[in-house]
Amino acid sequence: MVTPASTTGRDAARILLPAAQGRFGRLARVWADGGYTGHLVDWSATQLGVVLDIVRRSDDTRGFEVLPRRWVVERSFAWCLRSRRLVRDYERRTDTSEAVILWSMTMLMSRRLAVQHQQRLAPAATGAA
Repeated sequence: MVTPASTTGRDAARILLPAAQGRFGRLARVWADGGYTGHLVDWSATQLGVVLDIVRRSDDTRGFEVLPRRWVVERSFAWCLRSRRLVRDYERRTDTSEAVILWSMTMLMSRRLAVQHQQRLAPAATGAA
């Protein structure tokens, strides 16, 4: 879900979580960073029955530290940035921005599926020779 920069993460989560639960009925756990602490954790548990786990960085940590589950988001952002149009925020409308992100991820996934399909076919093709 793409929102304007004026929308806080917590406000967007109150829209996104019910929509995600409606689309993915088995949704039971969501990982988030420290910006989502507070009432949102209680709200998601009582209203949706979804556990909101906050991934926190240790206070005494200096420099870079890989945090469990949090790297998944950063890795996904890096994948999106392979699409030239997503390197900068050129879009003025959120629906256009969301469409470009969906297009980018569709291209990524279709390439991965094509490689997996080729790998499955390759042993059968060489075994028949």
